[in-house]
Amino acid sequence: MQFGFTLKPDHSIERTVALTKQAEAAGFTYGWLFDSHVLWRDPYPLLTLMAGATKHMRFGTCVTNPATREPSVTASTLAVLNELSGGRFDLGIGRGDSARRVLGKPPTSMKDLEQAVHVIRALAEGRQVEFEGTMLELGFGPRHRLPVWIAGYGPVALRLTGRIADGAMLQIADPDLIRWFTSQVHESAVASGRDPGSVAVMAAAPAHVGDLADARDRTRWFPALVGNHVVDLVNKYPREDLPPELTSYIRDREGYDYLHHAEVGSSNASFVTDDIVDRFCIVGSVEQHIAKLRVLAEAGVNQFNLYLMNGNEEEQLEIYGREIIPALRDLA
Repeated sequence: MQFGFTLKPDHSIERTVALTKQAEAAGFTYGWLFDSHVLWRDPYPLLTLMAGATKHMRFGTCVTNPATREPSVTASTLAVLNELSGGRFDLGIGRGDSARRVLGKPPTSMKDLEQAVHVIRALAEGRQVEFEGTMLELGFGPRHRLPVWIAGYGPVALRLTGRIADGAMLQIADPDLIRWFTSQVHESAVASGRDPGSVAVMAAAPAHVGDLADARDRTRWFPALVGNHVVDLVNKYPREDLPPELTSYIRDREGYDYLHHAEVGSSNASFVTDDIVDRFCIVGSVEQHIAKLRVLAEAGVNQFNLYLMNGNEEEQLEIYGREIIPALRDLA
């Protein structure tokens, strides 16, 4: 199992770089940033600095979207970032949540997402592609392959991931739901003539080592964030097309304030029970983290992406590097 971390770009620039260097030294191989340009700092200047401060770590957005950032612009940015980093950038992309909703706009369509992946990947890898009736090509820089991760829980998103993506970004750490999502990705890959093992699976979720009650309170915001996506799914698909373990917990959800998005102690999370936190996140002792990560690996997870935004970030990186990552080296 590989380990990544995601930052919410609200730290000082100096601390963002310092956390990145500490994470690489601790054994993390991926660094990701949220892309919500109104709520927080733009990720791409920070990713540039993060790449310059490291030697081996790969980087990407977790996640961008094709509406607030036009696909050819994203492709050009990633092509340059791959040039300066020696090919260490991936694309993490979805339909858009906070980046769109704070503008008063809905997420984009799956059709637009699929087209954007095709255009961004082709341009960033140096190939010519037609976009909106015009042939485009980026005529600069070396050619690097651009791995693409697609974020989404719905049946259409999972089928798209299995059909065209290098990886599935699943923002949850519930092993049973991971198995359900992964089975759909793999079925789609097989139907498309692909090796299902060629599609990596990421579980992205908060993890916090420490007193269980405190760790639960620090990460309770996350199931509330996931609830935004679940509400979209419930409004789009018949209930029988979705696992009840995913849909039932939003019954008492009353709304969501994006000004408190991904925020420890957010009032958005008032409906989230301890049981849901335990399912969706990784909390408690070192031993509890190791045990759950092993179950996630058995469920098909290739990368655990730690949402590092629950306080005491330096301490958490130190614990993972000293006690947790070494204990799971046999899963590599």
